[in-house]
Amino acid sequence: MSYEVPKNDKLLKWVEEMKALCEPANVHWCDGSQQEYDELCALLVKGGTFRKLNQEKRPNSYLAWSDPIDVARVEDRTYICSISKNDAGPTNNWMPPKEMKTKLKGLFKGCMKGRTMYIIPFSMGPLGSPIAKIGVEISDSPYVAINMRIMARMGKAVLDVLGNGEFIPCMHSVGAPLEPGQQDSPWPCNKEKYIVHFPEERSIWSFGSGYGGNALLGKKCLALRIASKIGKDEGWLAEHMLILGVESPTGEKTYVGAAFPSACGKTNFAMLIPPPQMQEKGWKVTTIGDDIAWIKPGADGNVYAINPEFGYFGVAPGTNVQTNPNAMASCASNTIFTNVALTPDGDVWWEGMTDELPPKLTDWQGQEWTPGCGRPAAHPNARFTSPASQCPSIDPVWEDPKGVPISAFIFGGRRKNTIPLVYQSFNWSYGVYLAATMGSETTAAAVGATGNVRRDPLAMLPFCGYHMADYFSHWLQFGRTIHRPPRIFSVNWFLKDDDGKFIWPGYGENMRILKWIVERVTGKTGAVESPLGWMPRYQDIDWDGLDISREKFHQMMAVDRGQWKDELVSHDELFMKLFDRMPKEFLHIRELITSSLWRSPEHWEQIGDVHPEGWNE
Repeated sequence: MSYEVPKNDKLLKWVEEMKALCEPANVHWCDGSQQEYDELCALLVKGGTFRKLNQEKRPNSYLAWSDPIDVARVEDRTYICSISKNDAGPTNNWMPPKEMKTKLKGLFKGCMKGRTMYIIPFSMGPLGSPIAKIGVEISDSPYVAINMRIMARMGKAVLDVLGNGEFIPCMHSVGAPLEPGQQDSPWPCNKEKYIVHFPEERSIWSFGSGYGGNALLGKKCLALRIASKIGKDEGWLAEHMLILGVESPTGEKTYVGAAFPSACGKTNFAMLIPPPQMQEKGWKVTTIGDDIAWIKPGADGNVYAINPEFGYFGVAPGTNVQTNPNAMASCASNTIFTNVALTPDGDVWWEGMTDELPPKLTDWQGQEWTPGCGRPAAHPNARFTSPASQCPSIDPVWEDPKGVPISAFIFGGRRKNTIPLVYQSFNWSYGVYLAATMGSETTAAAVGATGNVRRDPLAMLPFCGYHMADYFSHWLQFGRTIHRPPRIFSVNWFLKDDDGKFIWPGYGENMRILKWIVERVTGKTGAVESPLGWMPRYQDIDWDGLDISREKFHQMMAVDRGQWKDELVSHDELFMKLFDRMPKEFLHIRELITSSLWRSPEHWEQIGDVHPEGWNE
């Protein structure tokens, strides 16, 4: 032990109970220091888990390759063990808490033999923030301890803030005990995996995996699944949502939250760089967070959000200096790379990183790789863990304990048609409905056929720690209790033409839509009414430097009744699954949308400079 542990009776008792259960060879209380970090990295290099990268090309950075059976979240082994099965809801896996505890204690018995037990105190959110929560993770993985130092405020300073207060216990083991003299694996794990949440007692148990959100328990487990239930009980929101700031040419700052399902450009949007023409006019974007937002009502009637994380656990493949230069700068040093390829000169590479393929690499499974060998060099879910402070676009107040005021929420999935480029919901209830019915088209690998729409309500389907319909009701109620609820918008960057090509250029050009959203919030731009909500006219978007014709804009803003008939039927499929607790407001809103769509076509078939009869400015 490297420091005196504060006398937190509950913590000390829990640690002793877990020691007796797991039977570790040693116990180490993490202090979060640079010295400790360096020593643990050296330990992993010695054990073959880490490779130290070229210090000139990638200073203070390391590469890890996981076991091929441990490469991503395992949703089918993730459980919400509420006392009542109905409280977990039909979208979560459930098992009775007593039954699951019995199973887990059997798995954890002696699971840390021959290993060191690391006690990892961490704060999700700035230390001392009224929005932050403290957790303590027990793990037998030094890889986890190292990554938790990057992803959360970790160590002695957290215990100093905790004192004798409440914390969320997070129990983790890779599930690979060592017998005396047994050779350790570079990536220990277990074929049997469980990631289990007990919402009523606010605890997490994870067994068998050393990877990502399965093992870094502050992230999806605490910051979303457990925190979403705490938020429901306490009247706030824990969301799978980025937070960014938009600064206008006059210096006015507006903060927005945005939620997208996976593969929808979330990190790119969080670190957006405006196109040159808009930069010259003085538009700037700053990053508060790229993945998770905790949102609480303030005394002034606004809502305030923090990024509870301290780092980025970013997907590497597809990230490059064109798609996301800020992410590339963030991982230039002091970064842990997992499951990317190794170059001959000791740097990293992944698919999409450069236009030109390297002639030779060592792939993520340690095998020689050459172009055309028939397999990817990096795993599709390869990651980088980098300090958020290294992001060039990081907002100066990203660590402000009180958070930043949120003026808008943006939701959007990957849809080739049906959903327009952008629209604003008529009111809070409409907005919650559009967010709750958000979906993305799936790939063939995911469902066996392309084009199927997978509903991902508020991008929280895998992360909501209780019944999804109760979660919708909580959002509706949240809007009723705040004086100035944020405006809610829908976006769709992925519309395609008849040739299957993307119509909207995306990436930095998304700033043009973001500008309209911010100006709607601040009352500086117009809109017209559509069957779905308020939409921009052609002249409401800043087209300077971008060649988008009026006809192409109308194509992206079209509302097709035939497609929306199918869309609303698809909404019903989600509602039927949740019907016993579905908010009645949703059924009413669905009928209002239906009646609006079935007005005569001349009322809504095109958005033009001259408003069609029946539309309002």
